Amino acid sequence: MNPSNTVSARWDAPADLLLDRVVLVTGAGRGLGRAVALACAAHGATVAVLGRKTGPLTKTYDDIVAAGGKEPAAIPLDLASAGDHEFDTLAGMLRRDLGRLDAVVHCAAHFTPLSPLRDQPLEQWMTHLRVNLGAPFALTRACLPMLSDAPDGAVIFTAETHAFRPAAYWGAFAVSKSGLGPLAAIWADECEQAGKPRFHVAVPGPMASPQRAQSHPGEDRAALPAPEAVAAAYLRLLGPEGRGFSSVPLSIVT
Repeated sequence: MNPSNTVSARWDAPADLLLDRVVLVTGAGRGLGRAVALACAAHGATVAVLGRKTGPLTKTYDDIVAAGGKEPAAIPLDLASAGDHEFDTLAGMLRRDLGRLDAVVHCAAHFTPLSPLRDQPLEQWMTHLRVNLGAPFALTRACLPMLSDAPDGAVIFTAETHAFRPAAYWGAFAVSKSGLGPLAAIWADECEQAGKPRFHVAVPGPMASPQRAQSHPGEDRAALPAPEAVAAAYLRLLGPEGRGFSSVPLSIVT
């Protein structure tokens, strides 16, 4: 097991790294989720792209096809309102249409402008908790039978730096993301006997994403790594090297 709590994005993934695998990516309409979906498709995977808005999701779908990737599955779904029925239906659709599922990469996130705790209403907190923590749990639960059947099933949760180093004004977002570490550890412990799927928590750090533009509007985006550069670390975790990393939160080094 890799003793480091970091995973480097500085590597060249083999072109056939994910050949014949099916990977579900949430938040695939933009930012990191889009970059991960495109990277997985470019390395041989059939990708199921999930997002709230149809327009950006269709763009990701079209770009995968235009680049010569295998035809993806597009799944418009609002994680803020989806419940067990919707997640179970989604898992059934993946089994019926794609026949298998090898990995889930949770990139979807709900984020609101930074503000003091005293100004954050309960409804705002509940939406953060539902999208950033509840939905990753429920979607993983629904897909667990297929992930357990996969030869090398994997689940990657995407956390955030402030989930582990709390700071003023990050409130609901930081707290909701902080639950992903324990969630992954519990899943891993419960699945230890079977040895699969494996669970990882990726912590990307600053990058030129739409979310970063909201939290740091005056920042020089050109000085930040692009989501595409960060996505290389996700490929590393999804491939054979990923078996060497534990379920502890992993900071991505670009």
